[in-house]
Amino acid sequence: MRHVIGILGAVDDERVTSVPYKYIEAVERAEGLPLLLPCVEGEDAINDFVNLCDGFLFTGGVDISPSRYGEEIKPTCGNIQLNRDELEFKVIKKVLATDKPLLAICRGAQLVNVAFGGTLYQDLPTEIDSRIAHRQTEGLLDYSHDVNVLVNTPLYALMGTERIRANSFHHQALKKLGEGLKVMATADDGVVEAVYYEGEQYIRAYQWHPERLCDADKYNKRIFDEFVKICGQNI
Repeated sequence: MRHVIGILGAVDDERVTSVPYKYIEAVERAEGLPLLLPCVEGEDAINDFVNLCDGFLFTGGVDISPSRYGEEIKPTCGNIQLNRDELEFKVIKKVLATDKPLLAICRGAQLVNVAFGGTLYQDLPTEIDSRIAHRQTEGLLDYSHDVNVLVNTPLYALMGTERIRANSFHHQALKKLGEGLKVMATADDGVVEAVYYEGEQYIRAYQWHPERLCDADKYNKRIFDEFVKICGQNI
């Protein structure tokens, strides 16, 4: 039986929940069974979801409210969806109380960092002097820039190389790292591109979108293959 991967998707003002198909495709290709959590409020429903799933995927999307990391909203901060913040922080709190694996992408990586007590750059173009376009103009399935994989990290053990190609669709990024999180990869300008949790629980967070590249890229495909495999071992 395939391992159930709970997915946290986008939520709009009318509480409609959705997820881009590339996430679904990446999970299925890695032999996982994707299950999307709607925007529920009840603790019982959230508890049942966490108990049912073998692992969890937190996806990309709009900005996290700066109030979650103790800051005022800057004019350069983007759209915020409070319904989504409320749901995801409830879910991740419960997931972190288990030993179940967690994979986080883009906004999801920022969510993980904030959940561990970290902070975010609210807007990279106005806060970091860089020649790298972290919000690329290339197509959704194209590469944007390289990332540097740090040796002696889980990502280097998975990839076996110090440079991989990535895409980039964000204007925010990790600033102060959350407690227990360690850097696995950076862009050439120093912006954090991937982190892991140094404790026993499998937690991997990536600033880029491997789900959009894993069709034809063996390195990005490994991210989902490893995650779903670990979910199976965790049962």
